[in-house]
Amino acid sequence: MKAFGSRVVAWQRRHGRHDLPWQGTRDPYRIWVSEIMLQQTQVATVIPYYERFMARFPDVAALAAAPLDDVLAHWSGLGYYSRARNLHQAATVVRDRHAGVFPSTFDDVAALPGIGRSTAAAILVFAYGRRHAILDGNVKRVLARACGIAGHAGDKATADALWSAAEGLLPVRGIESYTQGLMDLGATVCLRRQPKCGACPVNESCIALRVGRIDEIPAPRPRKELPHRNTVMLVLDRSGALLLERRPAPGIWGGLWCFPELADDEDAAAVSLQRYGASVGAAQPLPDVEHGFTHFSLTISPRKLEVTSVVPRAAETGYRWLTIEEAAKAGIPAPVRRILESLPRS
Repeated sequence: MKAFGSRVVAWQRRHGRHDLPWQGTRDPYRIWVSEIMLQQTQVATVIPYYERFMARFPDVAALAAAPLDDVLAHWSGLGYYSRARNLHQAATVVRDRHAGVFPSTFDDVAALPGIGRSTAAAILVFAYGRRHAILDGNVKRVLARACGIAGHAGDKATADALWSAAEGLLPVRGIESYTQGLMDLGATVCLRRQPKCGACPVNESCIALRVGRIDEIPAPRPRKELPHRNTVMLVLDRSGALLLERRPAPGIWGGLWCFPELADDEDAAAVSLQRYGASVGAAQPLPDVEHGFTHFSLTISPRKLEVTSVVPRAAETGYRWLTIEEAAKAGIPAPVRRILESLPRS
């Protein structure tokens, strides 16, 4: 394994990715945003979101000064919304505790909301050229196979072994190319299924390949049946204006705007009147929407109700009446957007 680092560096410089929108910069802010977006999300999905996000929030000051609603609206559809909330909170920490300058020490970076050990290391590598080990999902697969580390990465013993390997294989020179190379290998060569071992620069020393266990290493997450949930969403239509309610944070879709939810034993008309002061007509079923989360699957059954009158009441901060076009520009989760898209435009 002595040549592992140098081979990865040489391969990345010749065959790796060099045209991603967050490459070619030492700006820690731009690198930080990209690393957060890339957590649990593929590069092709991230690119358009990243470009729109940077156009709206070009630096830490702009992000810290922006309303959270605006940040969530630019994140809408990217998923894992706690990342956006943490990003916004971390920007205020940089502004208030670091005088608006992104920190350059590992402890200070890792202390920011939403930044863990691997993400902090990646930021320091690409922004400051520091010598730190990373261990994201793709890199875990590369190192597990190369070093023959069996077991699921979620197990502590396996995770400790992977971190030990990651630290031990760091090259003395070319840390940026090496780090990017590990990411590129995992994304383009050392694939979960049907890896391209013939194109791998470290195939000669890969233990999993040598012992014929490429398909077994790393071990998959232990399978368990995901629970299924059902919910009803009320699409209250007030002459073309729809009612959206802010979800509490933390929690699923925390801080985002959603249609009101209805418990199984609740009456739609009664809830509409008691909770929102809206008298409604008969409910019209809309097509169900299926949505998957990491830990459960969800079936949403929307019910459209025409609002006949609204009881005057004090202004509420927890909900809004918005047109379809206005709602589409707000911070809404993907299933709500799909319901919106199914509604006829007036």
